Amino acid sequence: MKKASILLLVLGAVASASAFSISAPAASPAMDSADSAQKAGAAQPMADGEIKKVDKDAGKITIKHGPLANLGMPGMTMVFRVADAAMLGQVKVGDKVRFNAEKVNGALTVTAIEAGK
Repeated sequence: MKKASILLLVLGAVASASAFSISAPAASPAMDSADSAQKAGAAQPMADGEIKKVDKDAGKITIKHGPLANLGMPGMTMVFRVADAAMLGQVKVGDKVRFNAEKVNGALTVTAIEAGK
């Protein structure tokens, strides 16, 4: 009888301990990459550019830009994905902008954009 009581106490303690050690599920790698890219984008100097095309359906933007030091790229015109589709509504062709771009899940992505100065 004592062995059964002790066993129940031990099992109860194990069950209680495991209930308190459950951790929240980890964020997806895509979310981690996007979040870290946005945080990194905010810390780095913004590049100058000019909007050449806005493709809301594809979630992409074409920017003629100066050098992107963080990506080791010279100035050129290229297509980027955007981290947030709302960015596409903030600009139009011909706008001068300042922006940050990062490599997110293998794709060059604009992580921040604002009107140029």
